[in-house]
Amino acid sequence: MTEENHSTTTMTSLEQGKQDIAEVDLLAPTFQAVRKAIGHIVLGQNHVIEQVLITVLSGGHALLMGAPGLGKTLLVNSCATVMGLESSRIQFTPDLMPSDITGAEILEQNEQGQRHFRFLPGPIFGQLVLADEINRASPRTQSALLQAMAEKQVTQGGKTWTLPKPFHVLATQNPIEQEGTYPLPEAQLDRFMLRITLDFPDRDSERQMLLQTTGDQTQPAPRLLSTKELINAQSLVRRLPIGEKLVDAILNLVRSLRPQDGSAPADVQRAIDYGPGPRAAQTLMIATRARALLDGRLSPSLDDLQALAIPVLAHRLGLNFAAQADGITAESLISDRLAALS
Repeated sequence: MTEENHSTTTMTSLEQGKQDIAEVDLLAPTFQAVRKAIGHIVLGQNHVIEQVLITVLSGGHALLMGAPGLGKTLLVNSCATVMGLESSRIQFTPDLMPSDITGAEILEQNEQGQRHFRFLPGPIFGQLVLADEINRASPRTQSALLQAMAEKQVTQGGKTWTLPKPFHVLATQNPIEQEGTYPLPEAQLDRFMLRITLDFPDRDSERQMLLQTTGDQTQPAPRLLSTKELINAQSLVRRLPIGEKLVDAILNLVRSLRPQDGSAPADVQRAIDYGPGPRAAQTLMIATRARALLDGRLSPSLDDLQALAIPVLAHRLGLNFAAQADGITAESLISDRLAALS
């Protein structure tokens, strides 16, 4: 590379960096308004709202875990409205077929009597898709959703159809339900960037909820983002710089949870059958950047890793039967490894 070309490249990088800083400063108040608007509708779930927004900013999918009646559907619909996304809903049941998700080809006849097949898109063709009670569908049906999540396209009748951009799946799973459910395969769990746990609201939030939702009027969600603005923000997330110290911390954390790795401690080797793969480390890299952008910061820190390690990694650990019998949880193992990092 000549000195002139090197100078041009350096200047371009500097200009891009200045532009990114300006975009972060511009987006920060917008996303604060987005969080506030959703928080006025979905009460007492501020950490859940933050993690859902991190998922969307990262361009990924999330699994929402919580008891019935905690507002999972309301959360998804509110997020779609505020961020300007087209939403759709799929109610998973044992008799749901793959074509009920992806769509099907129908036979049509024109005025000249000629017959042809036309593809009728299913509910997966949305920008923010709510997959409600995902573990009630059969593995065959779940596999149709897996292709959409992994490749952002579906195959029907020998043809491939591209899903809209952006495309995100927010799936719900009620942990107290056992009858008539199917466990999610490890490959599908790994496609969810975050597993987000919804807890019961505190007393003040629940009181406000009672007063706000039992009247004759409901508060509509405002639209604060456009699809183009969201796509630009997702691109900006991947351009944010990340320090070598944080990269090493992510690698140390992920590798310390793999029993096959020589650096894994004894308690991990005893309790875990399989640990997080490289996709988990990639997810942590992107999610920490998204959290930084959400807070109006130019680069992520170790605090972002501390906040996101359990939502990103807990569903990617396979505990053996001995660990489950002893009451060991994935969350406790991750917390121990985080403490060792600091």
